[in-house]
Amino acid sequence: MRIQGLRRKLFAIAALLWRGMMQHLRRPQIRTINFIVRSPMPTKPLDRLMFVQGGRCFFCEQPLPKAEASVEHLLASANGGSNSDENCVACCKAVNALFGSMSLKEKIQVVLKQKGQFKCPNGMPAAKAKQLHGAKVKASAAKKTMPDSFAMVVANLEQRGNARPRTLKALMRAIATLFPKDTAEAEITSLVVQLQTAGKVTVTENKVTYAL
Repeated sequence: MRIQGLRRKLFAIAALLWRGMMQHLRRPQIRTINFIVRSPMPTKPLDRLMFVQGGRCFFCEQPLPKAEASVEHLLASANGGSNSDENCVACCKAVNALFGSMSLKEKIQVVLKQKGQFKCPNGMPAAKAKQLHGAKVKASAAKKTMPDSFAMVVANLEQRGNARPRTLKALMRAIATLFPKDTAEAEITSLVVQLQTAGKVTVTENKVTYAL
């Protein structure tokens, strides 16, 4: 009797151990792995573009001070262009203001007209500036008084009244008629930028409004 009772106890203990082992095996093993993800340091679009372009203007490839730099959308935001780096370049503020909301086709036309020697309207090479300065000094000796180019353009636009050009292309053509035929297009562009900076004209989607 004692042997049978001992056998029952041993079987009961073995059954408990078996059930416990099976429950442990059926229980899913969950392990937690912690990953440390280091995000890249945030940079501003202008800083990224300046780095990629080597600190040079996208259009004229001349050194571009950051104070004079701005982000130009190749396909204007007003025309559905994105803010991705693939659609943006760094250039001088004067070119950015000139392009405004031009279509991509119009921008390409402006660049092609430079015939491989794109000159940003915010400046020119020192040698060329010196040459022009010398020419102005000689001209002033022949003429004591000579109206400033910008003032002359403003006066001409005021005289036109309601007949003022209403598109950017027409405005540039009208300004070009005031100067010799060999005047560089970059100088005409520079005058347009000066008009915008002075608040005399506003260019919106290639349309021009005046505040004269």
